[in-house]
Amino acid sequence: MKHEEFENLSFEDALQKLEAIVRDLEGGRIKLDDAVEAYEKAVALKKICEEKLKSAQLKIEKIEVSPEGEITLQPLDKVEE
Repeated sequence: MKHEEFENLSFEDALQKLEAIVRDLEGGRIKLDDAVEAYEKAVALKKICEEKLKSAQLKIEKIEVSPEGEITLQPLDKVEE
């Protein structure tokens, strides 16, 4: 379930809201009905964070310089570890 209220959040804001929900759920400070709703929001926020991380990862490239001095960009998944 994706909540429209979260669609335009930055990664940092979404993560902060997710952490706050987790603290509330772990602390047992909310009623059962509110906990279920909070859990649904947490799932939506987690998905948003994952999507933003994946998008950022796709933008990251490794800069390589050939022996001839030619500069090329390689996708992150081709980086040797």
